[in-house]
Amino acid sequence: MSDVEAPKIEFPCRYPIKVMGSASPEFEQEILALVQRHAPEVRDEHMSVRPSNNGNYLAVTVIIEATGVEQLSLMFADLCAHASVKLVL
Repeated sequence: MSDVEAPKIEFPCRYPIKVMGSASPEFEQEILALVQRHAPEVRDEHMSVRPSNNGNYLAVTVIIEATGVEQLSLMFADLCAHASVKLVL
């Protein structure tokens, strides 16, 4: 096993968050609202959406200005707790 440390993130920084979940008319806005709890500056233009091949799922990518590990941890916990969310990266 190597003693090499993972690179540290220097905050603040632009940070992409990808959320995959069940496709529904409300999914995009629900994800945006959850992200805005932790990064109020995020707007629609910071978000991109891609449907799955069969249209059953959506992949939402949101670019935020991350301020620290605590902000990211709380945001990831909120996103993972959403009933329609399948994966958060």
